[in-house]
Amino acid sequence: MAKPLLKIQRYFRRKPVRFFSFILLYLTAGSLVFLHSGFVGDSGPGARGGRNAVVASEMGSRPSMSGARGLGIMSRVFKETRRSGRRYGPPWMKKARQEGQETVRRGGDYTNNWNRALKGRSAKDVDNGRAKYFGCYTDDTQKRALRGVSFYDYKKMTVFRCQDNCAERGYMYAGLEFGAECYCGHKIQAPNASDSECNMECKGEKSNLCGGANRLSIYRLELSQESARRYGSAIFKGCFNRPDNVTLALPFSAVIQNMSVDKCVDMCTEREKTLAVLAGNRCHCGFPTSLFSLHEPEDEGMCLNRCHGEEFESCGNDEYFVAYQTQVQDNRCMDRHFLPIRAKQLVALASFPGAGNTWARHLIELATGFYTGSYYFDGSLYNKGFKGERDHWRSGRTICIKTHESGKKEIESFDSSVLMIRNPYKALMAEFNRKYGGHIGFASQAHWKGKEWPEFVKNYAPWWASHTLDWLNFGKIVHVVHFENVKRGLFSQLKGMVQFLGLKVSEDRLLCVEGQKDGNFKRSGLRKLEYDPYTPEMRANINELIRTVDSSLRKRNMSGVPEEYMPR
Repeated sequence: MAKPLLKIQRYFRRKPVRFFSFILLYLTAGSLVFLHSGFVGDSGPGARGGRNAVVASEMGSRPSMSGARGLGIMSRVFKETRRSGRRYGPPWMKKARQEGQETVRRGGDYTNNWNRALKGRSAKDVDNGRAKYFGCYTDDTQKRALRGVSFYDYKKMTVFRCQDNCAERGYMYAGLEFGAECYCGHKIQAPNASDSECNMECKGEKSNLCGGANRLSIYRLELSQESARRYGSAIFKGCFNRPDNVTLALPFSAVIQNMSVDKCVDMCTEREKTLAVLAGNRCHCGFPTSLFSLHEPEDEGMCLNRCHGEEFESCGNDEYFVAYQTQVQDNRCMDRHFLPIRAKQLVALASFPGAGNTWARHLIELATGFYTGSYYFDGSLYNKGFKGERDHWRSGRTICIKTHESGKKEIESFDSSVLMIRNPYKALMAEFNRKYGGHIGFASQAHWKGKEWPEFVKNYAPWWASHTLDWLNFGKIVHVVHFENVKRGLFSQLKGMVQFLGLKVSEDRLLCVEGQKDGNFKRSGLRKLEYDPYTPEMRANINELIRTVDSSLRKRNMSGVPEEYMPR
């Protein structure tokens, strides 16, 4: 035995390179074995058990569906001991996370922000959006036809790029000129021209025309309802009746000669007020309060009174005020910290992926002043200000804990829960966009039209229903909130959530939240698919799931799903 060992020793002593090569191969083999074990599915045969009975009791005697079998397949994906950056999802969906770069949407330098937003996008990878061609119009460098923000790209300008960026900022019109210039605005302040004069090809797509020499190809944007109307950097809030005590409601005011929206907004911005309110030739500045909450808008026709310094804008009058939100940040709801005393009760903020959990966390943190926690760890969210992301979910230092888990054991770990539900058609598309484009990005056309989308719907749609049913069945105290209702009535819905969390409601904080409700977690209002991605078979399956969830809610004396969920 000693002789063979001696020969091996002499062999490697003469050939040290071979020895190190052998060691390297050994370590490589070990690493491959370790990596392989890490990718083996976490769920075993038992992951499918225990759920079919629950779903069957909810479904009753309804006919079975091709996708119904998936209702009983969900299991916990993140173990408590595995708090890595891996994303949640059904256990059969182990695809690597494809995180897109976040579009920069804040800041005062619009040109730089737009360039960063456009970097890396390709017009061929996205839809053309929803916009209506409005015509060809004259333009003047001294007095622009569209007087919002502008942007230039002499190499890659396309119609969609211009439309998308104007839509992100809430403008009603997008215009292209010289094949490479993009202008945004709320009103067309120039006469129209012959369509033949808008004859320059777009620099980024030769198949489309992008205006001409001093000529704009203008499109009217069909914005989503939540998109904000803007005047330059200010957000139009509406026409409102004069408050009973103007001095108390809007403490600073001044008379401005040749009044215009710009002048009033600039004055209030300089005084660090979030509201600029026009009343004829007088400009008022302040913050939203119970005396002037912006909750009861009047018909805009009541405020029609041409500004002396701006021909196309209304400046209100003595009885009806026009309100704009400036870029000044309302700091009344920006302070956040951990709970001073560790909570003994664990409250879950539960939702199906894509149902607005991150947005709800943003709202709750602003409304309460306390950080929210997470069952997982997402470094990108921590870097965006969710400081509770790094805390262990049982630490008791956060007001509630984000989770997408379902299953009896995981749900019973919490003492109570806020359950956020969203229309499955919207939730599935939102999660698909996140999965392939990041938190506020978009999946490409290749993903929508490839095999990824049908496979995604097949696996995730049943999970939407089973997730809700599990929390209704196993949750101890459940406060149900519908995403759509929060969007429609943010103040009242958020007030209800704060009260459920056992905290005193601050009306000023809630009004502050209303002015900063979107945060950094909202996708563009225009960039939508031109076609319905759901096939008839998909819709049949999802509609049956909606009926199941609606029935389960009503059995528990809760209001059913919002009307827009229900199949037509």
